[in-house]
Amino acid sequence: MAYVDPAKNEHSLYKGVWIFAEQRERKLMPVVYELLGEARKMADKLNVEVVAVLIGDKVEHLSQDLINHGADEVLLYENKAIKNYTTEAYSKIISKMIEEKKPEIILLGATHIGRDLAPRIAARTATGLTADCTNLEIDEEDGKLLMTRPAFGGNIMATIVCPNHRPQMSTVRPGVMKKAEEDKSRSGKITKFDYALNEEEIRTKIIEIIKEAKHDVAIEEAEIIVAGGRGLAKKEGFELLERLAKKLGGVVGASRATVDSGWISQAHQVGQTGKTVRPKLYIACGISGAIQHIAGMKDSEYIVAINKNPDAAIFKVADYGIVGDLYDIIPKIIDSIDNIDELEKII
Repeated sequence: MAYVDPAKNEHSLYKGVWIFAEQRERKLMPVVYELLGEARKMADKLNVEVVAVLIGDKVEHLSQDLINHGADEVLLYENKAIKNYTTEAYSKIISKMIEEKKPEIILLGATHIGRDLAPRIAARTATGLTADCTNLEIDEEDGKLLMTRPAFGGNIMATIVCPNHRPQMSTVRPGVMKKAEEDKSRSGKITKFDYALNEEEIRTKIIEIIKEAKHDVAIEEAEIIVAGGRGLAKKEGFELLERLAKKLGGVVGASRATVDSGWISQAHQVGQTGKTVRPKLYIACGISGAIQHIAGMKDSEYIVAINKNPDAAIFKVADYGIVGDLYDIIPKIIDSIDNIDELEKII
């Protein structure tokens, strides 16, 4: 008699790739489109459907956008009690969805909400969780999810599997994956989930939301980034980078060393402990090229490096390298842009 692995037999009950369609103030977060792109590829390999989990108050209008970007089904739950995110309510609702629907894979963005929510769901559903993934693949042999994330300070990449429990869960760093393309001809279904949420069970109440004034641009969305490192030598160096970024229609990025030195806010930090970006153009100014920084920007379409040290590691990943003093080079680049602008006006 052949041996039947009870765990694998039980796994056959779990099907489908889910993504958490995080929304704030009834607007989808950018990482949702990245998750849809990855989910679509996985679902096609596994021959299953992509389901987008959408939760909130009066958010049904977002459903068609999710379908246009790759979802086959939107699992919708609306309740005025969850107009704003609360850990307890969201984790209870999604855990109940998992219990009833049994998805094989669940992906969440590694945002502030995703990082708070994912471990709570994993604990409630008794499954594993791989956080801050930078690559996801389906194993060709057994169909398991291979979840890759940096480990030991970004010095190695670890690939993790969840062999004995379902669903397989992962949070994905924003800016790492390619966004799903929109196809308005796609059709899908919207399923309203029935769950009697008892407001008395929600022990944490949001009384008031006070928004902090934001002056920083979300660098994950920028197409052009001018980033500075320790080679700037001083805080004022970022003023020069800001001038170049404005000329190019981009934003300013930074290495961890400059953030730790207090030269610029953490919102600008690119790298393993900062943000992962993939702009069309990344200009690295005075950045040596530590592996932790490279991990956050190596997928940029074009990388230009400016550094005094001809042996700097950043040149190994750069498409174009300029050896020299950035305080001599960048003003010349700005002047060249000004000359082009003046020439265009004359023409």
